Formats: sequence, C-alpha cells, structure tokens
Amino acid sequence: MPMSTESTPVSATPAPAATAPASTPAPAREHRGGPGGGNNRGPNRGGGGGFRRDDRNRNNRDKEQGDGPTMIEKVVFINRCAKVVKGGRRFSFSALAVVGDGKGKVGIGYGKANEVPDAIKKGTANAHKHLVSVKLKGDTIPHDVFGEYDGGKVLLKPATTGTGLIAGGAVRAVLEAAGVKNVLTKSMGSSNHIAVVHATLNGLLQLRLADEIAAIRKTS
Repeated sequence: MPMSTESTPVSATPAPAATAPASTPAPAREHRGGPGGGNNRGPNRGGGGGFRRDDRNRNNRDKEQGDGPTMIEKVVFINRCAKVVKGGRRFSFSALAVVGDGKGKVGIGYGKANEVPDAIKKGTANAHKHLVSVKLKGDTIPHDVFGEYDGGKVLLKPATTGTGLIAGGAVRAVLEAAGVKNVLTKSMGSSNHIAVVHATLNGLLQLRLADEIAAIRKTS
C-alpha cells in the first residue's frame, strides 16, 4: 500500500529588507554665469540677460553718428589693371566713387591701390574733399540742362513728382547722391564712366534758380 504523506505548513519568514547605502549628495556646480545665467569667460562677456561692454560702446557710437549728417556713398566703377613683370602679372585696382548728402551736395573721387578695399577707401575720401553744392527745386531740377565733359554728354530734364529717377549707371549714382528724385535723363556721348559722371556733375553745376536768373537780368 502506498504510504500517505501529510504536508506540514511551513511559516514563511520575511527576508530582512536590504539596507541601501546612504546616497552621497552630488557636489554643486560652480556658478560662473552673470546676472542672466550665461558663461562669463571673457573680460567683456556678461550674462545672457545683460549688455556687453562692447555693445554699449557700439550703441554710443551709433548715437553719435546718428546726430550728424549721413552721407550717401556709392561706388560707380572698379577697374583692374595688370602689369606684366618678370615673375608674372601684378594687379592694381582703381575705384570711382560718388559721395553726397542727398540735399544738394555731391562730390566725385578717384582712388588707386593694390587692393579693392583700399582703392574704394581712397576714392571715397577723395570725393569727400571735392564736395560741391548744386541748385535743386524740391526733389527735381529747376530747368533743362546739357552737361559735357570730354566725350561724355548728358541731357537732364525736370519731371513731376511720381516720375522717379529715370537714369542708369553713372548718371543715376550722381543724381541719387545729390538728392534728385524725379528727373528724365539721356546719355548721348561716350559710355566711359569717368566721362559720364563728370558730364552729369557739369550739368548740375549749370543749374540756376528763378530768383538768381531774375537778379542777373536786372543787373545786366
């Protein structure tokens, strides 16, 4: 006969809970930021929320420059010249620049250098030294005029408001710098940039207002 075995219930003893080691707090990071929490790694770099020292200086310079008259500077033409030497070719550059205040003053300058930026800088500085005043009637010219210089010939005609500056190339640069906004033009001579620019300026210098013409007629 098979023997019967009785199972005796065994009381489960709860296992002792494992004690976790005490966590060591992480070291706090060194705060290097300024007032806005950014990094301050340079002498002029502040926090993300503050102003840099160079930004404040730049703003001050902009305010000082904004108080004075703003000049319009345009580069009309850049020419490259090559000189053949024993070792190869050496290049030099010349820049034709026009400067004006947009209120009746305009100047033309020409500069030469071995690099383009230096040539533009010289041409602009030369134009500042040769500023002349021209007579304008509002945003146009008082009367028709024909300017000539060397082979350049330019015809200028006044236009009503809304016509715009009907000119191109070198003529447009001179008229924009002088402050003319409504005019009709036609270039009928040489296409050389220097000749056209000087012909346009020659025409502007011939302009006279009605009061000046009347005064001349009275005295004559």
